[in-house]
Amino acid sequence: MLRFKVVEEAISRKAVKVTPPIGRPSEYYAARVFNQDRMRKYLPKAVYETVVDTMNNHTPLPRQVAEAVAGGMREWAMEMGATHYTHWFQPLTGGTAEKHDAFVEHDGHGGLIEEFSGKLLIQQEGDASSFPNGGTRSTFEARGYSAWDPSSPAFVVGSTLCIPTVFISYTGDALDFKTPLLRSLEIVNKAAVEVCRYFDKDVKKVTTFLGWEQEYFLVDEGLWAARPDLVLTGRTLMGHESAKNQQLEDHYFGSIPSRVTAFMEELEYECWKFGIPVKTRHNEVAPNQFELAPVYEEANLANDHNLLLMSLMPRVASRHFFKVLLHEKPFKGVNGSGKHNNWSLGTDTGVNLFSPGKSPKDNLQFITFLVNTLMAVYKHNGLLKAVISSATNAHRLGANEAPPAIISVFLGRQITEIFNKIESGAADENIELGGKAEFSMGIPHIPELLIDNTDRNRTSPFAFTGNRFEFRAVGSSDNCGGALTVLNAAVAQQLQEFKKEVDALINQGYECEKAIFTVVRKQIIECKNIRFDGNGYSDEWKAEARERGLDCENSVPLIFDNLLADSTISLFSGMGVLTDRELHARVEVAWETYTKKIQIEARVIGDLAMNHILPVASRYEAQLLDKIYKINGIFSAEKAELLAKSDIALVEKINGHISCLHGYIEQLVEARKVANKIVGERAKAVAYHDTVAPLIAEVRRHIDRLELMVDNEMWPLPKYRELLFHR
Repeated sequence: MLRFKVVEEAISRKAVKVTPPIGRPSEYYAARVFNQDRMRKYLPKAVYETVVDTMNNHTPLPRQVAEAVAGGMREWAMEMGATHYTHWFQPLTGGTAEKHDAFVEHDGHGGLIEEFSGKLLIQQEGDASSFPNGGTRSTFEARGYSAWDPSSPAFVVGSTLCIPTVFISYTGDALDFKTPLLRSLEIVNKAAVEVCRYFDKDVKKVTTFLGWEQEYFLVDEGLWAARPDLVLTGRTLMGHESAKNQQLEDHYFGSIPSRVTAFMEELEYECWKFGIPVKTRHNEVAPNQFELAPVYEEANLANDHNLLLMSLMPRVASRHFFKVLLHEKPFKGVNGSGKHNNWSLGTDTGVNLFSPGKSPKDNLQFITFLVNTLMAVYKHNGLLKAVISSATNAHRLGANEAPPAIISVFLGRQITEIFNKIESGAADENIELGGKAEFSMGIPHIPELLIDNTDRNRTSPFAFTGNRFEFRAVGSSDNCGGALTVLNAAVAQQLQEFKKEVDALINQGYECEKAIFTVVRKQIIECKNIRFDGNGYSDEWKAEARERGLDCENSVPLIFDNLLADSTISLFSGMGVLTDRELHARVEVAWETYTKKIQIEARVIGDLAMNHILPVASRYEAQLLDKIYKINGIFSAEKAELLAKSDIALVEKINGHISCLHGYIEQLVEARKVANKIVGERAKAVAYHDTVAPLIAEVRRHIDRLELMVDNEMWPLPKYRELLFHR
């Protein structure tokens, strides 16, 4: 059978031998990037200095300068083998998009010349109606524009020069993730600088940093191709758990299989050539699950690098006969995949605003930014949940393996104790914070360890981890820009409100530090309900969170309502991150995308059940009935009844599941028909969540039971034990 053939081929796969690059990573790092080193070589000095000023300080770039940049960029790209260029942008699909144009124009004499002008560098036209737009563009209103983002360097993939850009409609509406992210980075910079100047007048800029952790699964390419549900939806819509999965915890941080190591080595090599500073690789908890993480970077560039990585991974994987799965929950019963967003703020004077300092004044600044972040998360916990919710991430969140679908903040013992002292009045603005403590193992030849001042809490969706916050609820397939935009905007708004309160107290005669401490203490009390250091998986926490007034909604379409809450509209419009029209468009896209993903899953599982599972189950049932018939023809009635007893019981079970499957599939088709007639994206998404998704689960339940009963040689699809354990 096909299944056994592809499984046999998967077993026979060997690690692909990759020729190691010559030299150290530092010698070829960013070799395919038009970074500052290349700019210095290919651009006139004055042009180079103007571009660098734009990159570092976000000053406007004159069009005449763009002309010179385009010439130098084209020369470098063609030396790298590029024949085409593209504006590389981030539509609301969550991935990236590109349209390739060649560096050619007529020379006026029947030939061609290579050309790339400043106009083409700055702007390119695309079809804005063919991407998700939330109804802002009709089918006949097609014009849209991509515009160059000079703060993120261009790079060459294959034969194409890729230019990072924003994407807007003809009417100027943002239709991408990068535009609002860039706006949010600007406003959090301005708001944070104003607060920083209470402590250091020399601060001129605050930068947002991001360190993403990309989790993913690898499955054999042949096995993937034999699973239509994996091919079409990114996850297994059916499949009984393997007897052994992750319960022994032997995969986590274990020895990396040689075939996987070969893939990782080539992927890292490709990443380094594109200037992606990947650093960490390891086995994750679930079988065939792995993680890749970089050195932290400025958030806009880090997000671009993550999207570039997600496009590089499948290309490299195919050369090793793997398929990369970025779905948040490709396999039932084992851990899903997230993309932890490690977020921090740093000044141009070299201070990490989430790191304790060496003096009480430094510590007051640290506590100030820490508490204002808590306030922002507390006020907008429903919005933060909405921006990371999706049809795919819903399978992962709250599954006793990932953060629950309730946003809370973990601080750790030391910070919590300090907050309690401030709240009770037992501490003043002269805050003392301990550094790392030494810990001896009691073994002479083992050096003393430095223990951090805070533990980690794997069940917390938003955890303080010593010098940054880790937003752990972001999904593995997500564009980080969505979560960062909300977080930056919320923190910026909160910092502005904080400054108004502090300035009001100073105007009343308070000393600056006393005014800051007074407002901080009030905030610590106000946002106490968002702090939770316990087990986020427990049922007790869910009940407690509801009592605290936190958003506990589980229905993804209803969670999206937070995107249109008055507080959200006020936040985005007040901060200039998203207009009312842009915000409503994004919510429409969110509901529509949810519906389409559930719709596709329903169609796929219905087709597989009817065309793959039911025929095989019926054929096996017929074999059993034939056996029972023959037993009755050979033996006496009493003997036949005894011999056929177990087979008859099995036939009854199989027939029961077959009958249920037929019934649920009919209900599934009917539920889709009813839901499809509903007008309005929200109502349709709610219907798909309430009526279609539960039926998908019922169909799966019966298929998974049949998998345990039907002859293994007859079962048509690769099983979990084959998908998760063959290298």
